[in-house]
Amino acid sequence: LAGLRAGGMAAAGTATALGTGDFSDLREIKKQLLSVAERSRERGLQHSGKWASELAFALDPLPLSELPPPPALTEEDARDLDAYTLAKSYFDLKEYDRAAYFLRGCKSQKAYFLYMYSRYLSGEKKKDDETVDSLGPLEKGQVKNEALRELRVELSKKHKARELDGFGLYLYGVVLRKLDLVKEAIDVFVEAAHVLPLHWGAWLELCNLITDKEMLKFLSLPDTWMKEFFLAHIYTELQLIEEALQKYQSLIDAGFSKSTYIISQIAVAYHNIRDIDKALSIFNELRKQDPYRIENMDTFSNLLYVRSMKPELSYLAHNLCEIDKYRVETCCVIGNYYSLRSQHEKAALYFQRALKLNPRYLGAWTLMGHEYMEMKNTSAAIQAYRHAIEVNKRDYRAWYGLGQTYEILKMPFYCLYYYRRAHQLRPNDSRMLVALGECYEKLNQLVEAKKCYWRAYAVGDVEKMALVKLAKLHEQLNESEQAAQCYIKYIQDIYSCGEIVEHLEVSTAFRYLAQYYFKCKLWDEASACAQKCCAFNDTREEGKALLRQILQLRNQGETSSTDIAAPFFLPASLSANNTPTRRVSPLNLSSVTP
Repeated sequence: LAGLRAGGMAAAGTATALGTGDFSDLREIKKQLLSVAERSRERGLQHSGKWASELAFALDPLPLSELPPPPALTEEDARDLDAYTLAKSYFDLKEYDRAAYFLRGCKSQKAYFLYMYSRYLSGEKKKDDETVDSLGPLEKGQVKNEALRELRVELSKKHKARELDGFGLYLYGVVLRKLDLVKEAIDVFVEAAHVLPLHWGAWLELCNLITDKEMLKFLSLPDTWMKEFFLAHIYTELQLIEEALQKYQSLIDAGFSKSTYIISQIAVAYHNIRDIDKALSIFNELRKQDPYRIENMDTFSNLLYVRSMKPELSYLAHNLCEIDKYRVETCCVIGNYYSLRSQHEKAALYFQRALKLNPRYLGAWTLMGHEYMEMKNTSAAIQAYRHAIEVNKRDYRAWYGLGQTYEILKMPFYCLYYYRRAHQLRPNDSRMLVALGECYEKLNQLVEAKKCYWRAYAVGDVEKMALVKLAKLHEQLNESEQAAQCYIKYIQDIYSCGEIVEHLEVSTAFRYLAQYYFKCKLWDEASACAQKCCAFNDTREEGKALLRQILQLRNQGETSSTDIAAPFFLPASLSANNTPTRRVSPLNLSSVTP
């Protein structure tokens, strides 16, 4: 892409010099980052500028002789300089129409971009002002940015004439995405990434439009080091966490170990795979390095919420309030704080406030759905979750939330659909599988239910409920051996955790096993299980009764049976790889104390 259009893209040209994964020349990368940060700021693209600046800050400083020179001015730039300088000052004060008025007729790439971008932001601002009630439907037909169609016509003419530089292509892509022309938008963003690989905004927009790994395979992306950051980000979004963590680790090894952006992304990745302790320690480290940071703090507050860490969450909420109380993330943190204190109306109010600030903020819609669920307001919950899905179809929490609401409404076919979608997004999350199993059970599809529970156990059951549910299914189907097998595995699991778990089902398991061994005339095992039953309130009487019966039978001279004592297998059809699981001998309870 020689020449890089008629705007003199000197700085962008160097970006292609370093190929994918080539971080050998960190000084060159730092120059490129400083250069693109400056050029983004000149065009009012603050977030891209900030991203490049943060990354550049993580690298060693450059000596004076190596600092990048300011972008060379063309004849057109010189002609438009006065109008551009005036308009940029209005733009910075958010007077977008005024900025656009003084930029009409400008020919230079920089001034033309600012002209179009001012018109776009003016339309967005008017649209947001009209969307006062953020809880009204977010349907696409509601309030539109009136400027979009005109912008599309003008930009497409320039695009056909190949007169758009990398920034212009980015803006054209944004306009297409806002008009729901997703396929065209993806093509334009890919082109923008080729023309100006250093502009993070285009990569980020591309991330939001890619829905699965297959789509990613068919994109012809530029061979540049920026691609590594893009891939790490998209892997995190697509829940391919192991690949994402590998990418981030290689970026840290390449020399970006001080980057707060990478540290925060790693914390988010651990949050996504529910490795809560690791995520919490990384977030705490991040707060030490960047104490006034507000981005990602809502994710941090979700972790504190899950761990019920009230003092820490309270401190975080107060701290963010002091920094900036009118930020979306701050409102979400305060909402989480009230939710943890079971003040659900107040929590919902703060999530609404977050959505007033940004109606497309995904986390707030999902969290608000959860609050409405707590308040038993299912219709409002459904509406909130639907908004979340509209903003991002990859949000498994919203699909799962919808499944739960329809479960409350006793509509199993609906919740089956939503749980399936959640499971597709998180194939190794046991909670989705257990929910699916329960659905199949309600619909009397017991074979499917069994598969789900067994798979949930195989992927690592978070809530330790899959085996109990599987055992109860076997009980229903009179498959007593398999049921006993599941209960044995369940008890071994619970006690191997080392936690003393408040599990109601432990007593159920011991009761079933006591009766099972009793039927099999294995008196020793039966009496051991019956003694365990005596430790639980709900099974104490049954345990005592069984012990009396065993004593009676022993006194009558009944001997312990040996022919049924053979260990049993899980049925081959349920085993993860169709091979029997290892043999489990009758449970040794001598070391187990509930």
